[in-house]
Amino acid sequence: MLNLDRLRTLSAIARHGSVSAAAEGLHVTTSAVSQQIAKLERETGQQLLAKNGRGIRLTDAGRLLADHAARILSQVELAQAELEAHRGRPVGELRMGAFPTAVRGLFPSALAALRAEHPQLRPRLQEMEPDDSVRGVVRGDLDVAVVLDWYNRPLSLPDGLAKEPLLDDPSDVAMPSDHPLAGRQFVELEEFADDEWISWPRAEFCHDWLMFTLRSKGVEPRIAHMAEEHQTQLALIAAGAGIAVSPRLGRGPVPEGVSMVPVRHPMRRHVYAIWRADADRRPSIRAAVAELRKAAEVVEARDAADAGRGGDGRPPSGGGS
Repeated sequence: MLNLDRLRTLSAIARHGSVSAAAEGLHVTTSAVSQQIAKLERETGQQLLAKNGRGIRLTDAGRLLADHAARILSQVELAQAELEAHRGRPVGELRMGAFPTAVRGLFPSALAALRAEHPQLRPRLQEMEPDDSVRGVVRGDLDVAVVLDWYNRPLSLPDGLAKEPLLDDPSDVAMPSDHPLAGRQFVELEEFADDEWISWPRAEFCHDWLMFTLRSKGVEPRIAHMAEEHQTQLALIAAGAGIAVSPRLGRGPVPEGVSMVPVRHPMRRHVYAIWRADADRRPSIRAAVAELRKAAEVVEARDAADAGRGGDGRPPSGGGS
């Protein structure tokens, strides 16, 4: 009988194109991937991978089995979803991933509601970057993920995923309170051509977005510092170390010495819940998405109320990507 974990490994190689990329996607070592494939070749009695220059390629038998593996794994997911749907209520473990500001801004209330309404459900949450969350959902390590893209930089989602919009998250420019533009009602990004920026770390989705957006405005970014957490960025700004883009979702109290000013043409992050389409019938997924949507509605209502009170760009509540 073919082993599901080994089929999952072969499927990952087919998707990612190499042993190292498959290992990264599966969060295992390359040695573990090679061992799984060697065992699968012994099970099938056929060579599944062959050398291709410095890399590897699937043999004809490997491609054939990888195609079957994708269908088998999808059927397993569908069977699990239908079993849960047959019970008619959210039960068991639900694995979720989300980027840091969504963890702070949406999940505390959503998790509390899930515990209260569905005591037999065991939600498990992991903080992670959007690209990692997407990979986690695709390979079956996560059941639900909350991910984002920016208004001018869509996030590419693979086929086979379902998504539901949760909210649009506005962002402001955070600057020292003695900055010449700190008292403005609105600013333009072009006005910060001579400023030093505090960014997310390199290779993160939001860092790449910042570079792309500033350059599209004719501003060559001068990155002075990089920090993962928005609160760390705000502490650096309070010390006069630079300026940053500061989304409102999950933003804590703004430190003394920091001013938030909206951009005239709003910079918004689109926040989504995603899950595998073949698991759509699972009550636990539907319950989690519903509670996340309720939490998002509270955030949107609070932002609207803040804007109605004068919109000085410093919402009292609402920084990671």
